[in-house]
Amino acid sequence: MFLDLIRMGFIKVQIFFYSREGASGIEYALVAAMVAVALAAFITPIKTAVTNVFTSIQAAIHT
Repeated sequence: MFLDLIRMGFIKVQIFFYSREGASGIEYALVAAMVAVALAAFITPIKTAVTNVFTSIQAAIHT
């Protein structure tokens, strides 16, 4: 019984490592991580620009 459990676990680990379907998921995760880094690099300048636009619109409405 215990040996069967170990054998099944070993087989599942082998299938996981030899499976090519997981490669696509890892690639998507890497692309998402790169997009997140790019957004983090540009988020402050974009936030500042958007804040300035809305501040000028608000000032124009109040005058």
